[in-house]
Amino acid sequence: ASMPKCSTPHISTRERKMQPIQRLQCLFTVFSGAFLIPYILFLIIAGMPLFYMELALGQYNREGAATVWKICPVFKGVGYAVILIALYVGFYYNVIIAWSLYYLFSSFTFELPWTNCHNSWNSPNCTDPKLFNASVLGNGTKYSKYKLTPAAEFYERGVLHLHESRGIHDLGLPRWQLSLCLLVVVIILFFSLWKGVKTSGKVVWITATLPYVVLFVLLIHGITLPGAYNGINAYLHIDFRRLKEATVWIDAATQIFYSLGAGFGVLIAFASYNKFDNNCYRDALLTSTINCVTSFISGFAIFSILGYMAHEHKVKIEDVATEGAGLVFILYPEAISTLSGSTFWAVVFFIMLLTLGIDSSMGGMEAVITGLADDFHLLKQHRKLFTFGVSFGTFLLALFCITNGGIYVLTLLDTFAAGTSILFAVLMEAIGVSWFYGVDRFSEDIQQMMGFKPGLYWRLCWKFVSPAFLLFVVIVSIINFKPLTYDDYTFPLWANRIGWGIALSSMILVPAYIIYKFMNVRGTFKEVSATLIKCHEMLLGNEMAGSKLAVYFSPKTYYL
Repeated sequence: ASMPKCSTPHISTRERKMQPIQRLQCLFTVFSGAFLIPYILFLIIAGMPLFYMELALGQYNREGAATVWKICPVFKGVGYAVILIALYVGFYYNVIIAWSLYYLFSSFTFELPWTNCHNSWNSPNCTDPKLFNASVLGNGTKYSKYKLTPAAEFYERGVLHLHESRGIHDLGLPRWQLSLCLLVVVIILFFSLWKGVKTSGKVVWITATLPYVVLFVLLIHGITLPGAYNGINAYLHIDFRRLKEATVWIDAATQIFYSLGAGFGVLIAFASYNKFDNNCYRDALLTSTINCVTSFISGFAIFSILGYMAHEHKVKIEDVATEGAGLVFILYPEAISTLSGSTFWAVVFFIMLLTLGIDSSMGGMEAVITGLADDFHLLKQHRKLFTFGVSFGTFLLALFCITNGGIYVLTLLDTFAAGTSILFAVLMEAIGVSWFYGVDRFSEDIQQMMGFKPGLYWRLCWKFVSPAFLLFVVIVSIINFKPLTYDDYTFPLWANRIGWGIALSSMILVPAYIIYKFMNVRGTFKEVSATLIKCHEMLLGNEMAGSKLAVYFSPKTYYL
């Protein structure tokens, strides 16, 4: 059976404002006062304007990331680029969720397995944290980099089995325990997406709201711990010298796009299910604001724990501060293991991680599925089968990330798949909408939906500020690139080349599609250029003149 897309139970952006913690990177990146300054600046001049742009694009055109470029077909390669980036992220992001599920299963014990050194995976040099003091470190080693604690060894030796790999050239076979966890995650994702937003719209109410409850509980408990005040004080301290570091600005820019989801096709995909007259302007402001406020508040929960750990081990805050996997799967679990009722807190914490991850992964996979299904009618007719194919495909490729050396593959993908490439894709998106389709025409589209045009600030950001900012960040990120490392391991040159190949594989789709369009339109170079640039008029055609609303407001068949 078929039904109009606009009449399906939809996940409006108003509902998805309950999902401000878009990615684990957003919640667990270690913010500092210096980081917050560029973070807020980029939110105002780039994050919010581009978030608003993508919501309006999807809602007005009622299409996925690729077919939304019917407004300017020569830029359709941008849509394919963001779909490919979202697919790349799905390859390794589900692995992080599988780790969370493994930790959750491991937490159902009276004594958490990362509490002591008496397990089969522990090394002879494992150090009991109760006997730990600053003198154990020596040589200026930070506690966060000390790999001989029970929590660190559980993660690297018990879960990853990293000690059995010599590097990215020595991966080994997938770990069967992680393979089962990954399979469970993929099955959950498949049944959450197989009927489109009809099922995911229900699942998201659990996966998007539960983390707020858990985060609030962790925050209240965290600030009551000894040393929490010192951690919060360190969190709010602004070190203006760090603003001179290019990496702080690049990290802040990248974090904005990760946390808001701009550039991954997710916003366009979900906004395409909104009612035509939905107030996406309000949604953009509320969602992006709540998103970043939640990230800021989560910093208090994180740094209260860091302060507590520094107090327990009698070291400085900066010695325990870390980010990414080290914080999520080593330091935080270790802190939890020292609390009374540690099993309860561990279960609660990893349930939060699990729901966060599934929620974010659903968005990424929906962007891929909607983007391609809207473009290829056959895929739309067989959506369930296509969803299964995408889910199973990500499962197979993710197996490389759960081998003994899988963390090296994951680090490679995490660095290259959605770093410079996602910034480049959003840059081309902003140029395509603002300079080729036209800010004035885009403003008229928004007026048709909501009854008012965007203000001068938004139009200036879309046309000048955001593109200039994105171009600057793309150039700086390329210039400041350093060979990839993981702790003390330096990736070989061929691995870095593969990484850049992955990054370029999505970026090359933009110029490749432009060349394809040029080659398939007859006429001189000047005539073809004029035709492609005036893409909107070409789209409407003489037979559609005067019926713009009919073109964009008509229901699109949505197969279930």
